[in-house]
Amino acid sequence: MKSSIRLAKIFGIPLELHISFLFILPVFIWIFAFNLPPWGFGNLPEPLNYIYSTVATLLLFTSILIHEIAHSLVALKKGVKIRSITLMLFGGVASMEDIPEDPKSEALISSSGPLTSFSLALAFYFLHLFTSPLENLFYFLFIVNLALALFNLIPAFPMDGGRILRAIFASRMPFLEATKKAAEIGKLIAIFMAFFGLFYNLWLFVIAFFIYIGASEEERATAMTSLFEGLRIRDIMTENVSMVSPDLSVEELLFKMFEEKHMGYPVIQEGRLVGVVTLEDVRKVPTERRRDVKIYEIMSRDVMVASPDDPLSLIVKKMSETGVGRVPVVENGKVIGIVTRTDILRSLQLLTEMRRR
Repeated sequence: MKSSIRLAKIFGIPLELHISFLFILPVFIWIFAFNLPPWGFGNLPEPLNYIYSTVATLLLFTSILIHEIAHSLVALKKGVKIRSITLMLFGGVASMEDIPEDPKSEALISSSGPLTSFSLALAFYFLHLFTSPLENLFYFLFIVNLALALFNLIPAFPMDGGRILRAIFASRMPFLEATKKAAEIGKLIAIFMAFFGLFYNLWLFVIAFFIYIGASEEERATAMTSLFEGLRIRDIMTENVSMVSPDLSVEELLFKMFEEKHMGYPVIQEGRLVGVVTLEDVRKVPTERRRDVKIYEIMSRDVMVASPDDPLSLIVKKMSETGVGRVPVVENGKVIGIVTRTDILRSLQLLTEMRRR
């Protein structure tokens, strides 16, 4: 099941709605309907409070979307590709294909979002001054955009402030070391927020948890990218690939898996890759039907493939984001190898040991 729904394209960037957004939207409307100003419209009679809170919630997430579009446009200008913008539970995320290691570029991309939120806050503040029937609504949007800008400037991953801090450090030291320093500061901030939140506000505790996880993940991902720097897919791929025909029965495939201890196979027809089949696909077939069902009926046809000269760090990132466990390596239309999570973990362990020595 896909976790996101694609809505449209903005400046050529796919806009997606995470399923969590559909659950949080009515919650926000309910909270804003009963909160007192400036954080809600509880001072208004029903159903006016619900109407205001619905409009405010939609405009809030529109503001978040504009914040992410600002990041994306500056990133595109700096030559960084954007895969998608996703609206989700805790806001929005612009998914970049790579993190710019040029400190100035990262600082510009990261600061563009908060600057946009500050600009929106200023615009809503002036609208509140000169639009008397909707002053409560515009003042609310001024407050939340100001809060969004300030929150994103907290110097901790995954917020923009953490990336700005890393860019400052990276102008004086190697990128990996800068990431570690910024992550350490982010973790300290998260610990302080968690301690404060336990006594005063449990929301702070929850936010602190996500900040700590975000800082740890950024540090881990950057360390992995650094280890894999300069390596290509061909450096770690398994070359002697065991493949299967689409006309093989599921039962025959299961026996092959047991004998060869593989959990998935590229499916080849007339020398061409037509799909990938895994143990998860097999499990969907009832036991009594496995003799009759063929692989072509259950295989995945939308297959992620790699070229032997693709950077290893890029495919590792894609596999992590999509949850794919194995990627066929294709050259001139033929499968010449395969990269699995096991190959990546083994290489990571060896490279880590080599770096220690």
